[in-house]
Parts: sequence; structure tokens; C-alpha cells
Amino acid sequence: MANVTRYDPFGDVFDDLLKGFFVRPMAYEGQPAAPGRIKIDVTERNGAYVVHAEIPGVKKEDIQVSIEGDQVSISAEARAEKEVKDDERVLHRERYYGKVARAFRLGTDIDQSTANAKYADGVLELTLPKKADAAGRQLTIQ
Repeated sequence: MANVTRYDPFGDVFDDLLKGFFVRPMAYEGQPAAPGRIKIDVTERNGAYVVHAEIPGVKKEDIQVSIEGDQVSISAEARAEKEVKDDERVLHRERYYGKVARAFRLGTDIDQSTANAKYADGVLELTLPKKADAAGRQLTIQ
């Protein structure tokens, strides 16, 4: 089976370039950086898709995964911890607090009853077994 990879000639280079010219001059003190998207790796193993999604800085209780047919949606919310003491002020903030989401389609419907998820060290691992194809039916010619 051939792997299909999305080609992005600019990658993060273009985003980094724009950040330097547009975001910093207009940013106000204490404003968090713009969110990145959830980066994923999808592999196929033993009749199941294995998805690794990078979601650092999020508690597992704040991650939601939904499956509908062959579509998988992952969303998470990083909550801000505002512990600024009276004698300090924030000079620079790049950590993002807020919601991020990612949805993608796989080539085959997923068996939701046997799917499972693990979250450790900022990486969400989904094991998504393929739904068994319905047996073909032979038509009788009349």
C-alpha cells in the first residue's frame, strides 16, 4: 500500500517569518503565542490504525476523542496557570493556553467498541481497529 504524504513546501518557515513581522509588534504584554496544530503520525499495524498525537501540557481529562465512521476528531484544552506574584511581571510569554483541535479521515471505518487511547508524556496514542468488512453476498440470477 502506498503512503500518501501532504507536501508543504514552506512548512513552519512561512509562519515563523510572518510571526516576526506581524505578531510581535502588535502583541501586548502577557499575550500568549498563537496555537500550533496537533501534530500526528498514523501507522497501520495488525489490522488497526495507530495514531500518535503530540499534545504537550494538557491533562488527560482535558482531551476529547470522537470517532464517526472513518473520521477521527481530537480536541484538547490547555488551561492557564496564572500565578503572578506581586513583586514580578511577565516579560515574555510563548506558552499557549486555549483549545486546539484536529480532525482527519482514515481509509476504513473504525470499530469503536475495541478502540482505545493512552496518554503519557504529552503524546496521545490511539489504537483504532478497522471494522470488519461485511461478508459479500452472492446474487442468484433468476
